[in-house]
Amino acid sequence: MFETREALDNGADEIDMVINVGRLIQGDEAYVEQEVAALVQLCHERGKILKVIIETCYLNEEQIKAMCRIVESTHADFIKTSTGYGSRGANFEDIELFKKYLKIPAKMKASGGIRTTEDAKRYVESGCSRLGTSNGVSIMEGTKAQEAY
Repeated sequence: MFETREALDNGADEIDMVINVGRLIQGDEAYVEQEVAALVQLCHERGKILKVIIETCYLNEEQIKAMCRIVESTHADFIKTSTGYGSRGANFEDIELFKKYLKIPAKMKASGGIRTTEDAKRYVESGCSRLGTSNGVSIMEGTKAQEAY
């Protein structure tokens, strides 16, 4: 809360939060939901956006389903696949699970490991309204990205 408040006080328009993956894996969905809800409230009171990063690389389908429910119930603005620092970035199966379990269409952001124009287009066609990539120039130019995930 302190870091979010500081960022907002210093002009941030959007906040990316990473869920407490350990608590979710332990089955403490209530803790994760409370944490997301508190940050949603703080951001929305100031008219700002909150993106909830769930680190799909560490989660199973049931945990992703739980996070879809939490994102909906707290009215977070985005559900986001990853920080790009986990064992893998986004994959198309993650987005399909988001679409399967989000009852209210939420904004989705695929992030991490997007290296080609074709993949970027496919994520957008799958319903992602944002992409997180360090390969934006090569994607826009249609050239091969130099970075591996």
